[in-house]
Amino acid sequence: MVTNDGSGGLAKTSVLVTGGGSGIGLGIATALAAEGVHVTICGRNEEKLARAAEQISADNPSGTVDTVTADVTDEDDVVRAVAKARERTGRLDGAVTCAGGNETVGPVTQLDVDAWRRTVDLNVTGTMLTIKHAARALVAGGGGSIVTISSIASSNTHRWFGAYGPSKAGVDNLTQLAADELGASNVRVNCIRPGLTRTDLVALITDGGPVLDDYLANTPISRVGEVTDIAALAKFLLGPDSTWITGQIINVDGGQMLRRGPDFGSMFEPMFGADGLRGVVAP
Repeated sequence: MVTNDGSGGLAKTSVLVTGGGSGIGLGIATALAAEGVHVTICGRNEEKLARAAEQISADNPSGTVDTVTADVTDEDDVVRAVAKARERTGRLDGAVTCAGGNETVGPVTQLDVDAWRRTVDLNVTGTMLTIKHAARALVAGGGGSIVTISSIASSNTHRWFGAYGPSKAGVDNLTQLAADELGASNVRVNCIRPGLTRTDLVALITDGGPVLDDYLANTPISRVGEVTDIAALAKFLLGPDSTWITGQIINVDGGQMLRRGPDFGSMFEPMFGADGLRGVVAP
């Protein structure tokens, strides 16, 4: 359990990071390893995890990192991932639920229901299963911290983004539900809502163009976020200086939550047509 007793912060603690093979998850895992955390990263792609582990180790020669191939929508896989994270130290001190994604885009009148279900399953059920089994270990160990990863699409509508925003809103509510239930066992649960953050997944946007321009025009601190911005808050929420903080949903977005979500019209109109974007479906 991480406590505020001056015992060295996060060093020598054990943290599981789902979706740790790339993007924000990899950035958080790297930052934690730099603090002396024993990090276990999980994801569905074994080769990607291996490359990520090599990168983390190269950046932090004194850190330790393990990998476990796991699909967070499969409960048995999540159980294995939590068990793996406890192997070196015999305990789990924290978890970060970064695994997520989106298979749906387009007007609500044209959404594919199977893609919708897969997205909700990954983002909401995957987060629930990680909380469920990480919390069991944390409660048994006397407490700890869970950090979930949501999205600016949860607080500000992202038109034509299908299940992504609604499923991330589910992550927000789940975070608060878990925080309310687990506080009695000294387990804290908080949520980070990243804004537009530079990763390979959104390179099509961050490389430039009208969508990026619109993002920046609606962001008071007008720049693209970096994974280090997200990792800095994750470290704080996992560490000994936040032991009386739980149930919080914190936007790390340069202030975009104060304005509006981005206009993806230039990207999606060629795909669905102007009428399609306003819900018209050809007979």
